[in-house]
Amino acid sequence: MLVLFETAAGYAIFKVLNESKLQQVDCLYKEFETPEKANKIVKLKHFEKFQDTTEALAAATALVEGKLGKSLKKVLKKVVAKEAHEQLAISDAKLGGVIKEKLDLSCVHSPAVAELMRCIRGQMESLITGLPPREMSAMSLGLAHSLSRYKLKFSPDKVDTMIVQAISLLDDLDKELNNYIMRCREWYGWHFPELGKVITDNLAYCKSVRKIGDRTNVAGSDLSDILPEEIEVEVKLAAEISMGTEVSEEDIGNIRHLCDQVVEISEYRAQLYDYLKNRMMAIAPNLTVMVGELVGARLISHAGSLLNLAKHPASTVQILGAEKALFRALKTRKDTPKYGLIYHASLVGQTTAKNKGKISRMLAAKAALAIRYDALGEDTNAEMGAENRAKLEARLRQLEDKGIRRISGTGKAMAKADKYQHKSEVRIYDPSGDSTIPSTSKKRKFEEVEEEDATEPTTPAVKPKKAKQELAIEEEEQAETSAAAEETPKKKKKKKKDKKAEEKMEEPKEEEVVAVTETTEKKKKKKKKIERRGECK
Repeated sequence: MLVLFETAAGYAIFKVLNESKLQQVDCLYKEFETPEKANKIVKLKHFEKFQDTTEALAAATALVEGKLGKSLKKVLKKVVAKEAHEQLAISDAKLGGVIKEKLDLSCVHSPAVAELMRCIRGQMESLITGLPPREMSAMSLGLAHSLSRYKLKFSPDKVDTMIVQAISLLDDLDKELNNYIMRCREWYGWHFPELGKVITDNLAYCKSVRKIGDRTNVAGSDLSDILPEEIEVEVKLAAEISMGTEVSEEDIGNIRHLCDQVVEISEYRAQLYDYLKNRMMAIAPNLTVMVGELVGARLISHAGSLLNLAKHPASTVQILGAEKALFRALKTRKDTPKYGLIYHASLVGQTTAKNKGKISRMLAAKAALAIRYDALGEDTNAEMGAENRAKLEARLRQLEDKGIRRISGTGKAMAKADKYQHKSEVRIYDPSGDSTIPSTSKKRKFEEVEEEDATEPTTPAVKPKKAKQELAIEEEEQAETSAAAEETPKKKKKKKKDKKAEEKMEEPKEEEVVAVTETTEKKKKKKKKIERRGECK
């Protein structure tokens, strides 16, 4: 029996000297405790060394996938074909089937063979002669790294650490630039305050200050390469009537040095942005197409790496960057945030506030697919990202077009989509409501209506055809007059009732007065009688 054994350095073919020992699987490891014992069981027949790591990686990947590589095919034809009558022990049953099909060699795979392979691996240095241990370990390490890269579809060009550092540096440069520009504007504003109002662009402001220096030099300086003609004229006019204070040459020199720093940092920032753009298109092209370079780089930086970001679900990608708001919402039992860093994507920014949540959810779902495709896929094109972006844009247009309503169709005919048109009745302006003062009193109106009714003949008059609007106006006027006619008799009845109630109230009052006068007169008469009796006595 022959044994095919693959190492990091090459293919080794051993010949089994004592096949009876293979039957005792549980005790086979005892036969390989020392190199001398191992040499009594198996003996090296042929060793085919790999030329480089690339060939070793190709052979290893072929074995992992169960395929017959070119180098292995040559070795088998060269060595094993001569002894075709013997069986070939293989560690992989799938590979054994391929060898039997292509080379017509009988292959064996059993637990005894697996145990034999493990024992050979333990005594490999003593069984394979001609290879120093240091070289063997170096080749094993190189093959292990190459194979792990291949399994993860990892390329040395796809180093996302550069993206993490670049986006962090870009944010730091933006902060420093803002601080420097505000300091420059405030510093030079003491000397020429009007220049800050005329020139709004920060970079153009710093370049102008560096070129002008003292404001007295504005008239003789040419700013056409920095500013447009109209703004240049405004700057020269403002310099003539400036209210700023005088400064020394040393102050102007320091301000110019600060402007130099601002211009240099701005140029480096533009260069760094181009570098980041190119790296993003190389590492994550589909994610870049979906959300843009800056948002994609910030997502990768926040997750730590592209592979870590690929492990996140779409719901986590959606709120990545809003962790503080999320935990605050969970703690206070309020609504959780709808978006995090993905809010700055162009698709979310161009939607209305009502649809931002829906679009951010859909964009996060498609972006999660794009991230996994970029991290674990073999292709480096951005076709999938472009297709998904087109779908999202179509969905966005559908959400924004609120005026479209569906008309359900039948089973045979397809449903139609018609644009909704609001149909409103035209109303004519009524000028009678402008003035609050009535032109005629309600009583006179009622009397005029009664006179008209009396003068009208009993025969029905034929009404001419009028427009619907005029008929509606006449009906409104008739309703008003009838309401006025009903109100006048009601008021008369109310007045009569009020008069009767007042008379009833006055009658008891008069009776009370008469009763009081009668009692007073009786008292006076009694007093007079008593006085008279006293005089008589």
